[in-house]
Amino acid sequence: MNHWLLKTEPETFSIDDLKRAPKQTTCWDGVRNYQARNYMRDEMKCGDAVLLYHSSVQPAGVVGTATVVREAYPDHTAQDPNSDYFDPKAKPDNPIWMMVDIQWQQTFDSMLTLEQLRAEPALATMEVLKKGSRLSVQKVTAVEFKKVVQLAKPAKNKTR
Repeated sequence: MNHWLLKTEPETFSIDDLKRAPKQTTCWDGVRNYQARNYMRDEMKCGDAVLLYHSSVQPAGVVGTATVVREAYPDHTAQDPNSDYFDPKAKPDNPIWMMVDIQWQQTFDSMLTLEQLRAEPALATMEVLKKGSRLSVQKVTAVEFKKVVQLAKPAKNKTR
């Protein structure tokens, strides 16, 4: 099993939006970075664990977990001229961009902020803590994933 960190801006799509989605599942669309796309296309598998990270807010941080429930398939938003994620180069025979489906697992009592992550020595090499790290899909080690969940102390009665 792989472990991932997915960044989202909560005003666009939050962990609460995921929890409210039908079957608490949604597609993870709109990724327009080739490295992030490659991770989703080539390495994300059903059952992989996901840390959900709210970015572009103060403070930013990890807010809960999800699971990959459908492996990569073409991102339809790339071919929709009305979508913010439209890419005129994407075609049905060459979709370029991919997405996966994720399902909500748990919401933390409170956000685990970047400051809290940085304070934990076991997380010192985590990609999200590196200066200039902006990738929206990041690998996380099993040890890092476990430590983040341990630090966050998931909310009672909010897990499956």
